[in-house]
Amino acid sequence: SFIHSYILYIYYIKFRRNNKKHHQQEQQKMNFSSHFSKTRRLIFNTGTRTGKHTPLCSKNRHVTTLSLAAKKRRGDKITMVTAYDYPSAIHVHRANIDIILVGDSCAMVELGYDTTQPMTLEQMIHHCQAVRRGVIFACNNNNATPDNNNNNKPIKEKKKQKSHQSLLVGDMPFGTYEYQNVDKALENSYKLIQKGGMDAIKLEGGNKHRSNTIQHIVHSGGIAVMGHIGLTPQAISVIGGFRAQGRTAHRARELIDEALRLQDAGVFALVLECVPDNVAKAITETLEIPTIGIGAGQYTSGQVLVYHDMLGMMSHPHHDQFMPKFCKQYAQVGHAITKGLEEFKKDVENEVFPSNLYSPYKMNEHEKKLFDELLFQDAEERKSKHELTAKKLKEADEYEQLSLYGNSGNGNKS
Repeated sequence: SFIHSYILYIYYIKFRRNNKKHHQQEQQKMNFSSHFSKTRRLIFNTGTRTGKHTPLCSKNRHVTTLSLAAKKRRGDKITMVTAYDYPSAIHVHRANIDIILVGDSCAMVELGYDTTQPMTLEQMIHHCQAVRRGVIFACNNNNATPDNNNNNKPIKEKKKQKSHQSLLVGDMPFGTYEYQNVDKALENSYKLIQKGGMDAIKLEGGNKHRSNTIQHIVHSGGIAVMGHIGLTPQAISVIGGFRAQGRTAHRARELIDEALRLQDAGVFALVLECVPDNVAKAITETLEIPTIGIGAGQYTSGQVLVYHDMLGMMSHPHHDQFMPKFCKQYAQVGHAITKGLEEFKKDVENEVFPSNLYSPYKMNEHEKKLFDELLFQDAEERKSKHELTAKKLKEADEYEQLSLYGNSGNGNKS
């Protein structure tokens, strides 16, 4: 009947409405789940707030503050090496080192200062930018190497361990974060992240004021911070030079308190420099965050070395520059550099270099003929100018040798 059909129609409309509402709820759940997954991937892939910078290696696995913590839990060792410029960053990144530290040690090994204290924030930003560009290049060219026998065309490398994007950490230089006003330290930290392109920063010291500064930078500023205790090179005026720390029971116990204080402040990892291995072991076992040792023995969560030291950049066949006791040299690059420069000098002086092999740019026969005709047209004029110039230079050279007072030696007045 009509009434029966009408009732069925009403139930059908209600069913459609309920089904549509249920479908909308399910779609909302899926959208939220997708958004949550994307957010979770973003957090795990970055681990730090990097300002306007996008990930360097979109196809590679990213080392993050979270993945470093996971490494410690699994008992896997962490590697960190310093880099200060474009080429060193390329080499370190291609070696799949976990962390690249743009250290203020640049002041000593690159700029020739006796300490790290002269390094400025502007100089650190300059070097951080160069390192970031090196990592970008290494990321984009990680699967190819030049083929010297095929006009330098790239060829595929042999199958290797899966590459990743190193975590970039920049040192905050002396005089940029020690202020009572912690906002000043946060402001300078932003500069190193935004202008320098770093993923995280590193601060030295473990006193209460330093922990307050770190807490403000991490929790208020959203910047990942690596701590550093033991020998803190920026404070050599206070600690009396580059001396090992924690060699007394009282001082060793203080280091553990400093480490706990920095962990509570929010550091994601802690550098232990020049402390006894049993002290480093106690600190590592006490903390949940990873420890990275330099001259601190084998019981830390990882190790860091200075690029120039470990590769022997300043070594020479007849004498070696001072090398820290804790540093193992994995190469003697300085020997190869010296040898290469000496061979270049010898080849040039003996007219061996450049040979035809290294003179690739040629002129065709027609242009050669025209060029010879042009040279012939003004040959006499050029010869005259040449002789005049040679005479002036010769007279000037003899004047310099005789000196102002007629002495052929040191030019002192007789």
